[in-house]
Amino acid sequence: MLKLDLSKLSGFIPEDYLTSREERLAKAAEMLATHTGPGGDFTGWVYLPRDYDKEEFARIQAAAKKIQKQSQVLVVIGIGGSYLGARAVIEVLKSNNYNLKKKDTPDVFFAGNGLSTDALLELIDLIGDRDFSVNVISKSGTTTEPAVSFRIFKELLEKKYGKEGAKERIYATTDKARGALKGLADTEGYEEFVVPDDVGGRFSVLTAVGLLPIAVAGVDIEALMAGARQAMEELGQGGLDNPAWQYAAARHGLYQGGKRIEVLAGYEPRFRFFAEWWKQLYGESEGKDGKGLFPASVEFTADLHSMGQFIQDGERIMFETVVSFAPEGEYKIPNDPANVDGLNFLSGKPLSFVAEQAMRGTILAHVDGGVPNVLLELPQISEKSVGFLIYFFEYVCGLSGHLLEVNPFNQPGVEAYKKNMFALLGKPGYEELRSELLAKL
Repeated sequence: MLKLDLSKLSGFIPEDYLTSREERLAKAAEMLATHTGPGGDFTGWVYLPRDYDKEEFARIQAAAKKIQKQSQVLVVIGIGGSYLGARAVIEVLKSNNYNLKKKDTPDVFFAGNGLSTDALLELIDLIGDRDFSVNVISKSGTTTEPAVSFRIFKELLEKKYGKEGAKERIYATTDKARGALKGLADTEGYEEFVVPDDVGGRFSVLTAVGLLPIAVAGVDIEALMAGARQAMEELGQGGLDNPAWQYAAARHGLYQGGKRIEVLAGYEPRFRFFAEWWKQLYGESEGKDGKGLFPASVEFTADLHSMGQFIQDGERIMFETVVSFAPEGEYKIPNDPANVDGLNFLSGKPLSFVAEQAMRGTILAHVDGGVPNVLLELPQISEKSVGFLIYFFEYVCGLSGHLLEVNPFNQPGVEAYKKNMFALLGKPGYEELRSELLAKL
């Protein structure tokens, strides 16, 4: 389903970049397959497309239908991996203008991923007097941003529907056995879904974490999982002809050759949030121990008129990974008798033809400018192609982390800001750190 073109890396990395890493790739693949090595306890995603909980999957589908029937809005409360995957899939499959389109499914808004008062008030205003439900996603239930947001929307639900009515509109995706949100859900009687113990947040889009909001938006989650399973089966074979091995080796070779930034480029506006999901996946997995490629993203051709200057002529510390989908529709460029813009040579040609030549021309220009390019080509955007791409990026991420010799499944650096924030907020137990930080401020 996926075609990987590495031909534009010639001259940027050694010819043996793949064969020289064969033994290390085989070891990394074995660690993923056997759930061993650093972070092995969090590799449940590897076989998830095959081994997912079928009973819970059916409950997700049923809950999605209930929400579609009962509500005009679903508010998804979560941060990081608890919302990025769902938003990425909804936008890439249903449009980045999903909430503006006429449809028979609810609007889906995301909250709890920041602390902006203005954004919160705007969201409440957007909901207005419409019927709404809430899907709160948190393994612990105590992460500040989503916990504060859930307090607010829980109160709004209870004021609008009463305590009994509210509990029928709250869906908790949390730990299966412990935590503040699990305890509250049990006490209040919310319908519950599980954040698996062996799947980290940034790898959780194909669990209930992502699947419930995705299903509410009308996405065929069975087809999404089928695409991921196809990727799992194909990429799990191993060997030097495996595109995941090739891409992981290329990324590592470019990193060792001095590249420090990987720029993910897409040519579809609705791909933008998929790139945001990708940035968390790679940034949180590889950025540790003083190592890792910095993941960035651009939207072409728009960003060719802004960031394109730096990419073409700036410091040569980056490479690009371009994701290209075959177009779904077609629109032919009309003829202008006056030919004011001088573009009549394009009259009658599909807009997709112009877009493809822009992409090809850009790749050649950037390569000539010293920016290596990787091209990932997929069929039309669909549940299956997106499911395949999700798993492809996850699997390459696991391989890449092991090639870097870091634990790709932990995130110790994320805790630093939390400790400082708790101390400055006056959370009990952080008094000493609070004094130190206030002195610094």
